[in-house]
Amino acid sequence: MAQQQTDPTDQLGHDVLVVGGSGVDTVVRVDSLPVPLADSVGVGPILEWPGHTGGNVALGCRALGLDVKFLDFIGDDWTGGQIRARLAEGGVDFEALISPAGTRRAVNLVERTGRRMSFYDGRDPADLRMPRDFYLPHLRRARHVHVAITNFARFLYDDIEALGVPVSTDLHDWDGLADHHREFAFRSDLVFLSAAGAGERIASVMREILREGRAEAVIATAGAGGSYLMSREGSRTPRPIPATLPPAPVVDSNGAGDAYVCGFLYGRLAGLDLEACARLGAVAGAYACTGGGNAALIGPDALNTDRLRPATN
Repeated sequence: MAQQQTDPTDQLGHDVLVVGGSGVDTVVRVDSLPVPLADSVGVGPILEWPGHTGGNVALGCRALGLDVKFLDFIGDDWTGGQIRARLAEGGVDFEALISPAGTRRAVNLVERTGRRMSFYDGRDPADLRMPRDFYLPHLRRARHVHVAITNFARFLYDDIEALGVPVSTDLHDWDGLADHHREFAFRSDLVFLSAAGAGERIASVMREILREGRAEAVIATAGAGGSYLMSREGSRTPRPIPATLPPAPVVDSNGAGDAYVCGFLYGRLAGLDLEACARLGAVAGAYACTGGGNAALIGPDALNTDRLRPATN
């Protein structure tokens, strides 16, 4: 991972700077996926959770005691107000610019086992850009940057690399083919993605990220199947990381991948090796499944206590 070039006189830095990826989820609980074809289907209470991937990572890292700064575009609307309120409740230092397109939204169908299907509202205009004088002072103070795959965030990479700040991203269900994700995949030091997107090709996708990009490590999460770690210095065969038993019944898998990222970054910033970081990620991801949305955020004591509780087959 690149070493950050910092001004030694600047003592007030951020552990993690999160860029992009806020929004509001509407959660609909269904009996099974796919849902039956019908004009009307009765469901339980429909809930809304401010968060999305960037918000979840910011909240999760803050719950672990890290100093977090979060930058993003939101709308001057009531959904944007929900995001501000949730981040303030979680102690996140959030600074927003107003998007003319309004606040991003998603509708998530969640079945009884916690499996989900998400309909994401990618409403940002293609020409949306974050001004350098807005984000650059925060980049200079950051120990680590986590970049959501919102389009405007890709334009920060030149400055991130020039400053030598370590950067991570989450490609979510990238299949290894879609062009949108490639710059994020190849210009980040730590790359997270879901194994579901590429299916049986996930190992080759992980190898391509290491071969074509700058990543130190690629981590593919597989839900209850655990996760897989591949690093530049290690074997190009994915190392399996066992899943961790949730401490309570599974309620919702929304945000589990984001929680995994938080646990991993917590370990990395503490100087742990990659495999130890992945095990912390597994603990945080399992814990997140015990609450709706981002309601179950693990703290540092529980994270370190539960790290040795692998799931049994």
